[in-house]
Amino acid sequence: MRLSERRILVTGAGSGIGAGVAQLFHREGARLALLDVREDVLKDAADHLDGALALRCDVSDAAEVSAAVSRAVLSLGGLDGVVNVAGIDLIRDFTSMTPAEWRQVQAVNVDGPMHVCKAALPALIAHGGGTIVNVASGAALRPLANRTAYCASKAALVMFTKALALELAPVGIRANALCPGVIDTPMVRVSYENAADPEAALREILSRPALVRLGTVEEVANAALYLTGDESSYTTGSALVVDGGRAFH
Repeated sequence: MRLSERRILVTGAGSGIGAGVAQLFHREGARLALLDVREDVLKDAADHLDGALALRCDVSDAAEVSAAVSRAVLSLGGLDGVVNVAGIDLIRDFTSMTPAEWRQVQAVNVDGPMHVCKAALPALIAHGGGTIVNVASGAALRPLANRTAYCASKAALVMFTKALALELAPVGIRANALCPGVIDTPMVRVSYENAADPEAALREILSRPALVRLGTVEEVANAALYLTGDESSYTTGSALVVDGGRAFH
């Protein structure tokens, strides 16, 4: 019960890493507000977590975020922490990528966490401090081919988090980035299952990390728990890498 009675907002909570974070935080005693743009998967996720508040929200829309965060703060009676997981991928060679595709990736992966942090800030300050965990990617540290928009967005999110940590330290708010590698999620599965040769694509993915396997959602959720809990009380502005060793391999 490391998060007993902590009031936490999680974005992208309908599936994948976001759902894993919500499940672990619930077991650790947190009271949760769950945001996702996909109403069906969000409802299913919330139904398995007693007392969780489910709010449909497109994080790229500042007005929707403001309304959702306000409802979360009202329902929970305040806010102690935020975990920004919502994100999208784009596998596209640079010559084929359109400006609209580029803007959409930045809107969700960079603008989204910014909107959520900005909307949550008054409640965190009112509480006297809190935690922000922004889920970036190992691709922020070591790039991938055919993912210029994605890599740029996640690198921007890491630096946004570092700058935010510096600015918010005086008011008792810690901000850290989390950089997962290839994790067994629907988004990662699509990247190789839709390839011309899925088995070859999977072999190529598994060749990247030193541990030569996909990571699990639970492994990333445990890292988010560490950055949210008291064990990391002297940690802010960090980029915690959970990528099986790809960044140095």
